[in-house]
Amino acid sequence: MRAAAALLVLLALAGCGGTVQVDPPKPTGEAVTACGKLATLLPQTLDGDRRGTSTPESPYVAVWGDGSIALRCGVPRPARMAPTDQLQEIGGVGWFADPDKPTLFTAVTDAAYVEVTVGGEHVAAEVLADLSKPIAQISPPSR
Repeated sequence: MRAAAALLVLLALAGCGGTVQVDPPKPTGEAVTACGKLATLLPQTLDGDRRGTSTPESPYVAVWGDGSIALRCGVPRPARMAPTDQLQEIGGVGWFADPDKPTLFTAVTDAAYVEVTVGGEHVAAEVLADLSKPIAQISPPSR
């Protein structure tokens, strides 16, 4: 299922304008609330690309440009991510870089996993830095 979702996103990266097809995740538990909050915090412009639309419409998906950047909130833990893997911290958020898919990154938060696909025309580190700001705000406050 995850491979199919990634394939849809990658196909969208090669898209030719209009609405981008992205398979929306189905978050559960506290991820539903976290992803709902994230949807209100995401930027309208990211690395020079304006926010676009995806189909089917979902509050858990955001795309910029013609799908060159796609975000899915509330995805399952990456299958390739081992408990011993080191995450790259950017802006206070830990990011897992998928070793098999160099354009696929997953933010690891207490509330939800947030998957981001970054097309080759963008600098992934800059995109992830810009997305780390709103993603850092979705975890529940420490008790």
